[in-house]
Amino acid sequence: MKNNNILELCLAHGLGGLEMFVASCYEEFSKKGRCKVVVAPQSKLDNYLEINDKFSLKRNKFFPFIPALQLAKYIDENEIDIVHFHWSKDIVTAVLAKILSRKKPRLVQSRHMGMTRFKDDFYHKWLYKNIDMIHAVTQQVQKQLEKFIPAEVRPEIAMVHLGVKAPKIDTNKVAELRQKYQLQDTFVVGIVGRIEKGKGQYKVLEAVADLQEENIKAVIVGAFMDDKYAQELQTYVKKLGIEQQVIFTGFTKDVDVHMQLFDVNVLATENETFGLVVIEAMANKIPVIATCKGGPLEIIDDGVDGLLFDGSVDDLGEKIRLLHNDLHVKERIAQAALKKVKEKFDFTAQLDKLYRVMK
Repeated sequence: MKNNNILELCLAHGLGGLEMFVASCYEEFSKKGRCKVVVAPQSKLDNYLEINDKFSLKRNKFFPFIPALQLAKYIDENEIDIVHFHWSKDIVTAVLAKILSRKKPRLVQSRHMGMTRFKDDFYHKWLYKNIDMIHAVTQQVQKQLEKFIPAEVRPEIAMVHLGVKAPKIDTNKVAELRQKYQLQDTFVVGIVGRIEKGKGQYKVLEAVADLQEENIKAVIVGAFMDDKYAQELQTYVKKLGIEQQVIFTGFTKDVDVHMQLFDVNVLATENETFGLVVIEAMANKIPVIATCKGGPLEIIDDGVDGLLFDGSVDDLGEKIRLLHNDLHVKERIAQAALKKVKEKFDFTAQLDKLYRVMK
């Protein structure tokens, strides 16, 4: 198989599943050949990637030719064969750079979000005509792409689920955190991700408040994306009277270590496209309760290797209560989840599959 020079492009400023996938692609593709990465300067992804070989590029919404010219020059200087981009807002920069470069690299987009409207106007047809392949992270996303992008300009579409590494757990760190957060003899409900309303942390808080007769605590892992919402959520904790049952850890790179504190991990997003945190929890042998929409439907067999809830606080509370009260069910689900993630969502296997279809 020919080795291609790959460029990973992401000018987003957050550090969620999409950006972490960029880091994963860079890490794995660098083992197979030459791989470069382009990020926004001083972005969270820029700070997360502890490598010297990064090219910084500022997105320009109003004058996209400026960053596109810089990117085109970088593509030609580094003889890039494939530009792999992830953030939908980077599409214009990527397409213009391809057109302006001498190299004319193959353009591949990993589509992490669903598509909800037709792309049949002249502008979008021009954009998609210049993309060579779209990687859909779920079957649902693949169907949406086939529905909303006109056939005459639709790029090749390949569906490859995301994967996750087998966790390496520092048991001493886990013990230290358990002591720090005073979680001994406590049933821990965890939720991991950016703290914003759409991620549904408030549902976990309400469910824990409804289960106050049980010895349950909520551990919320992630960074607040908005100071105003941070204040609102912390005020809500006080209103619910559960200050002693809620721990906000802030952002951490040690997600696996924190997951080891959990008895159950919740994905409460209204409609998550995939849900990387779901398979991360499964790899940690932690039962998952996830909203029964979007990506979790392609990951979880309800009642077998995870639990799906209808999005309501009442149903979430019932699912938490089930795992709290029946340790046999909890252990059975955890074992089945670990087995499935090894078979279907292995990090190296999935990225190797993506690497092959990209070329």
